[in-house]
Formats: sequence, C-alpha cells, structure tokens
Amino acid sequence: MISEAEIISGCVKGDKRAQKALYDKYSAKMFGVCIRYFRSRDEAEDALQEGFIKVFNNIDKFRNEGSFDGWIRRIIVNTALNYYKSNLKHYYSVDYQEIEENVEDTKLNFDNFSVEFLLSIIQSLPEGYRLIFNLYEIEGYNHKEIGEMLGISINTSKSQLMKSKIHLQKKLNKKII
Repeated sequence: MISEAEIISGCVKGDKRAQKALYDKYSAKMFGVCIRYFRSRDEAEDALQEGFIKVFNNIDKFRNEGSFDGWIRRIIVNTALNYYKSNLKHYYSVDYQEIEENVEDTKLNFDNFSVEFLLSIIQSLPEGYRLIFNLYEIEGYNHKEIGEMLGISINTSKSQLMKSKIHLQKKLNKKII
C-alpha cells in the first residue's frame, strides 16, 4: 500500500497512479462534504471534481502544516462555496433582529436518527439556510468568516443559522412524535 507521503510526492511529479490513489483514498469522504451543500447529487459531483482538479493543481503548495486531509477538505469546501455562489441568483437577506421565532433549547439525541435521515433533512433546507448551517455547525466557521466568504452581513448569517435550526428542529420533532 502506498503511503500518504508517497501519494503527495507522486502527485507533485504528475504521476497518474499517485493521482488515482489520492482520489480513491479521499473522494468518498470529500463527496460527503460536497453533498451537504447541494440538493442534487450532480451538483455535488461537479463541485467534487472541480475541487480535486484544484487539489492536483496546487498540491505542490501543501506544506505539511496540519493534516493533508484538512488541507484537501478546505479546498473542497471553498470549491463548493464558489460553485454555489456562481449559481446563486440572489442572497437571502433578512435582518437578525427581525426573527421572532426562538429555537427551543432542547437537546435531541441524534442516536435515534440514521445518518441518511439527518443528511436528508439537512439537504431539505432552503439553500441559504443549508449553506450557513454547514459552514457554521459542521465546518466551524464563525459568522464574520461566513459573511466575508459569502459577501453577506454577520446578521444575515446569524438569521439564516437561526432559521435553519428552527426548520431542522421542526423536522426532528415530527420524527420523534
């Protein structure tokens, strides 16, 4: 079995076998990242392919600072965001102060739900909600970073996150009942 260092070295040299090994090793996991950002499998696959092209074109810039997996993930997330933005007709802009609904502060036991079900309800979120939810809750970005990435205000990011949580909570509560 080829090591990660050998894969990276081979990819830097343009070795097709190393590129295939890299893709085989990381594509399923990175597809899991992409599918959270899009409703259709085709869009997720397109973003994944664009992301891997960027990985191959920039692999010589990986400096072994942090994990290689994390480096690839960052490229894939940024590619998914760029793909999303290039296909976005308009941004959702609602002021955070306008939200009147509150998310109940209840803890749900996610062990009761399958991964497929959780992914399906995340994918069912409206695009703006889904994007913000993924970036904030799953990828760990803060509202300022999200605002800068998407060209929206911090308050819009906060309102979209709040609304996504309300939507998810309603869906999860229906499943529990």
